[in-house]
Formats: sequence, structure tokens, C-alpha cells
Amino acid sequence: MPINRPVVTALAAALCLLTAACGGSSSDDKASDTTTEARASKTGYPVTLDNCGQKETFKKAPGRVVVMNGASVAEVSTLLALGLGDKIVANQQTYGMSEVSGRAAAIKKLPTGDVKLNDAYDIPREAMLGLRPDLVLSTTSYGFDEKNGFATRDQLKDVGANSYVSPQGCDQDTSKMTIADSYQLLRDMGKVFNVSDKAEKLIAASEKNIAAVKEKVKGEKQPKVMVLFSNMSMGGNDFSSVVAKGIYNDILAKAGGSNAFENASKTSFADLSKEKVAATDVDALVVIAYNDPSPAAYAKKLLKEFPQWPAAKNNAFVTLSDSMYLGPSNDLAVEKIAEMLHPDKV
Repeated sequence: MPINRPVVTALAAALCLLTAACGGSSSDDKASDTTTEARASKTGYPVTLDNCGQKETFKKAPGRVVVMNGASVAEVSTLLALGLGDKIVANQQTYGMSEVSGRAAAIKKLPTGDVKLNDAYDIPREAMLGLRPDLVLSTTSYGFDEKNGFATRDQLKDVGANSYVSPQGCDQDTSKMTIADSYQLLRDMGKVFNVSDKAEKLIAASEKNIAAVKEKVKGEKQPKVMVLFSNMSMGGNDFSSVVAKGIYNDILAKAGGSNAFENASKTSFADLSKEKVAATDVDALVVIAYNDPSPAAYAKKLLKEFPQWPAAKNNAFVTLSDSMYLGPSNDLAVEKIAEMLHPDKV
């Protein structure tokens, strides 16, 4: 779920051109280099990203983008935030709701490619190749694993398609993900589509909003928050969709809170018994809705089930969806959580 960040190669190439410090050349070579530089400065291309150890070179802005499912909306939301919805020929991502007005409806209107999905609810190899993409986005490297029936990155390259794995998705371990990774996704897509100015404006606005919230809650006690997905099972215990690590904790910290179950697992999610949950002081709930139309009902059910929690006594909960995960709207999650935890400050 929601990498090594690319810009080193591109920056080195740019410095090379600007300083002419790449070794001797004939006058013809210099003239050729000058022409290439002028062409690149006008178009913004070529652009090369080092993505999960694989170089992806874009000679122009992609026009047939396929967004794989990956149980995410990070990629499709990032493209929409950058005004690139018209580049998408097939999208499999949806949470059914969003903290951003109009985004859920905009995602729903996107083409799906009319493909038959596999058992992982994603696009199998032959269907993918049939879509004739020039860029395929996957939340993690899982989406390009041949063992899972997906087109590999090499197979996509053979048909002229670039591919991209989102930040922290290379090894499918999102436990170290932070808000900075959301910004990296924006920056990378900004470079790929030559809309870096827009990406930087979005990042600057988000950073400004988060900084304002952090300043308001500075020095306040950090309530212990339970973060979990509503009505979702990922393991064998009663509570298997409880967040332990990842971008969620970064969001909580900037909102003036802390994760009550951060040490319950070394991975992103903890698989907890009802007894473990009952024995933990929970000051507030953050319920993440993934295609669940009634996350608030789920939150109220939990508060009723554990009346000993301070959260239950104070009816302290907030429901979120796409802003709580990798994507362009983390500042909204920070603000909404801070309003719940520190209503007198935010």
C-alpha cells in the first residue's frame, strides 16, 4: 500500500547539460547537445525516474494511463488533483467516498476499461496488454508480479508502456510510509506529466495547512488513538484491521495524537484479540472507511462495546477515507483529527 526517489539521474543529466562538464566532445557533438538541450527545455522531456531500481524514461506525457486497484486511491486521487483525469483509460481504484468534495463522483465517472478482473480484483496480464497503456500505476510491486497473473514491468516495456510503483511500495512494506511519500508521489507524477508547478503548489498548500495545525496543538497532551478500517477483516482475530505503523502515525503525530497500538506489531497492521483491545486505554477512534457506507455506525458500535474507554465516555471519534492514506489530501486528515482531539485549540 501504499520508494526510492528518482531525481538523481535527471538532476545529474540536467547539470551535465548546463555546465558542459561531461567530458570532451567534437564541435558537432556540442551542436547536437545544444539542440537536445533546447528541445528538452521546451518540452520538459525526456524525464527519467529511478523507480524501485528500474529506470523509466518518458519521452512525452502519457496519454493512456491504467491505474491498478491495490486497495488504494492514492494514484487516481493524485492524478485527479493534478488535473490529469482525461489521461486515464482504465481505473480500478475507489473508496466510494472522499474528504475532498466531488472527488468520489469524479472517480466514479472514470472509465474502468471494461475488463474482467482476476481473483485479486485487479487487471490480469492479457487484459492489461489489451488496454494498450503507455503508463501503468501500481500501489506496490504486487501489481507487476507474474506469479499473481499480472503483466510484469518488462512485459509492459516490450509493448511501449512505462510503469510506476508508488512510494514505499517496492517491497510491499508500507510500515515506514510518511506524509513525505504522498508528496513524492505528487512530485513524480508532476515530472512525468510536465505539471511540476502544479504539484509543488499542492505540496506547499498541504505543508502550510499542516504546519498551522501543528502550531495550534503544540505542547498539548497527545491522546491515544485507535485507528482501524471499518468492517474489514485481515487476519484471524476479532480486530485484524487495526493500524500499527505507517503514514497513519505521521498524520496522528501532526494532529497532536499518538497511536495506542503502535507497538502491537512490527508491520503496518496488528491482528488483535478482543481482550487486548479491551485492556488498552483508547482516548479516541479514527475509523477509515474503505467502500463502507456507514463508518460512523461502526464507530458507535465499538464505543458501545468498550464503554470503559475514555473515547466511549467522550464520544470521541472521526471517520475518514482517502485523506488518511497515501495521497494528495493528508492535510485534511491532520485537520479533522486535530479538531476531534483538541477542539478548543483547532
